[in-house]
Amino acid sequence: AAALVLMQVEQHVVPVTSTSSRLKMNGHVKILPSPTSSSAGHSASPDTHRGWLLKWTNYLKGYQRRWFVLSNGLLSYYRTQAEMAHTCRGTISLATVHIEVGDTCHLVLTSGGRNYHLKASSEVECQRWVSALQQAKANATQMMHQSDDSGDEVTVAQPDRALTSGALKTLISKLDDLSTCNDLIGKHGAALQRSLSELEDLRCPSDGNDKLKTVNERATLFRITSNAMINACRDFVDLAEGHSRRWQRALQYEREQRHHLEETIEQLAKQHNNLERAWREAPTGPERSGEVDTSDENEDVEFFDAMEDSPAFITVPASNHAHKVSSLFHLCFQDTSGSYALQQRRGRRSRIPDKPNYSLNLWSIMKNCIGKELSKIPMPVNFNEPLSMLQRLTEDLEYSELLDRAARCVCTLEQMCLVAAFSVSSYSTTVHRIGKPFNPLLGETYELDRLEESGYRSICEQVSHHPPAAAHHVMSQRGWTLWQEITIDSKFRGKYISIMPLGHIHLLFHSSGNHYVWSKVTSTVHNIIVGKLWIDHSGDIEIVNRRTKDTCHLKFSPYSYFSRDVPRKVTGVVADSDGLAHYILSGSWDDKMESAKIVESSRGCVGSEVKQKTVYQTLPPKLLWKKYPLPENAENMHYFSSLALTLNEPEEGVAPTDSRLRPDQRLMEAGLWDEANVHKQRLEERQRLERKRREAQTNIALEEGREVEMYQPLWFEKRLDSETRESSYVYRGGYWEAKEKQDWSQCPSIF
Repeated sequence: AAALVLMQVEQHVVPVTSTSSRLKMNGHVKILPSPTSSSAGHSASPDTHRGWLLKWTNYLKGYQRRWFVLSNGLLSYYRTQAEMAHTCRGTISLATVHIEVGDTCHLVLTSGGRNYHLKASSEVECQRWVSALQQAKANATQMMHQSDDSGDEVTVAQPDRALTSGALKTLISKLDDLSTCNDLIGKHGAALQRSLSELEDLRCPSDGNDKLKTVNERATLFRITSNAMINACRDFVDLAEGHSRRWQRALQYEREQRHHLEETIEQLAKQHNNLERAWREAPTGPERSGEVDTSDENEDVEFFDAMEDSPAFITVPASNHAHKVSSLFHLCFQDTSGSYALQQRRGRRSRIPDKPNYSLNLWSIMKNCIGKELSKIPMPVNFNEPLSMLQRLTEDLEYSELLDRAARCVCTLEQMCLVAAFSVSSYSTTVHRIGKPFNPLLGETYELDRLEESGYRSICEQVSHHPPAAAHHVMSQRGWTLWQEITIDSKFRGKYISIMPLGHIHLLFHSSGNHYVWSKVTSTVHNIIVGKLWIDHSGDIEIVNRRTKDTCHLKFSPYSYFSRDVPRKVTGVVADSDGLAHYILSGSWDDKMESAKIVESSRGCVGSEVKQKTVYQTLPPKLLWKKYPLPENAENMHYFSSLALTLNEPEEGVAPTDSRLRPDQRLMEAGLWDEANVHKQRLEERQRLERKRREAQTNIALEEGREVEMYQPLWFEKRLDSETRESSYVYRGGYWEAKEKQDWSQCPSIF
């Protein structure tokens, strides 16, 4: 009886088209005032309503405060009120929205298969928003029905929209079921973990504690898997929505093309009719014939004007632009083109086999995590690229001509600009390189002999396995020497991995004695669990000339989708030993770097609270470095650069420990990933056994009181830095002499 009374109240007392709105809460019906009344509070006009609401974002961040603006049938939201001037985070059309109201000031807006969960600060505020939304929806619906322009479009697109809407509703229903299951898993999992924690606090045998910890780890991994499954389903729904929008655009394009074709056929028919009539009437007199010719000419002009709207016509200026860019590129790097031509004459390879399209089941890897440490789980080559970490270090020499130019500089500050550009250029090849390089085996080496093409020789060696560390030495005949020892430290932070290279890079110019030292910035790989992987670099680089004390401070800005700055931006200031700035550096690590000489600077006044930035007046910027274009078909070759394609090319006479001879890496490059995984596991297991053997020998030596023999690299040795008093591995010599004699008797057998 109560339900019948409520239905009668809804049908008769509060009609749908009235200016009042209905609100269902806890099984009761409440009458809400019209949005045009004084209770609208935040409304600036009868058609406008704005204020703060809480919007559900995701399971990690929950509800977030957003500034909502309702105007002209559209509900837009922003992070702050200041964002209204430049950045809108989203817009919801109320013409097709479905409004539901729940408990505790909660309302749900459903539009285009997507749900927006909102919360108001109070019940009164919630009522105001619902009234304003209902009124705006009624006005938008009425305006849509009165519009004559879109009538045909709605009628034609209705079957496609109904089909897409049905598919999306089915997907959303399944996703809601999964979300409910996930909530239950989280609730009971948390209760289980609390119970296990209480049991662990009790005094139990050690084996009981180990079993409880194992169960606890499995419960945690089960929750992680559930969250990953929910995220994957949500991404699938977003993908389906994206496809639906693309289908609608494609359908609209086909309609326009059909209409254009009909007009063209109609014009051809008219033209054909005029030609037939002119042919029949031509013998009667020349004047008539002239009129017909004029008419035909006009028809032709109109016809060809219509064809000029074709997109194919736009490709002409695009090719001219590409030719100009290519010409400018070759003008800026005439020296480089010469070395590239020399490389081509040497017959270096310019392609590798295409990357296979192998699918990877994430769960097949995650299930191996149960009861194991993450660092001991064997990862398949699906996550790798067919290069080792030693080869990636060598790839920093892609733009070694910058150091050749710097060696010829007389001014140390100009030399500093080129060194800074070189330090940035080493990141340019990583923008699309999401594959992980192979971890080198202990004692593994890699040489790169480019004396003929670029005037330098490079040698790398893996000097430590735990922690992983590599030493690198480059000697150039063009006036410089570079060396570095890099240790990789990585941290998994849930959605991304931070990779922090530890160590310093040293660069010495022979003629001047200028000694530059700097370190690398942090690299971050995003979307580890769900989504498309992408890499970013952020942090600061401080380059110091130890001889003159000149400095250069570079800042790598973290990438932000909503930032108005240039993506992957890098800025810097070159200063002398007194701290006086002389050059401003700007650019991006994936494109180019420029320098501008400072002619005047004005320091801002220091107030009580805010310190103003220094303003520099500079000359027009000069190009320091420009990234090379990627080779043709690079997207199918791991996005390798021209140099990277040659790094794993087989060469005769290299050491038996060279990365080119590593079998799993060679098989992966050939596309034989299953065989590569077998060899990779074999090599890793062999390295683990060798490490256990050395540890056992160390323990025996300690028990017997003998001196412990630590592992010693073959081509590098530890030396103390005279300024920092820190020890690092530097090249001891002998590699190139051994290669000349082909005497590799000292090299261990690691492959």
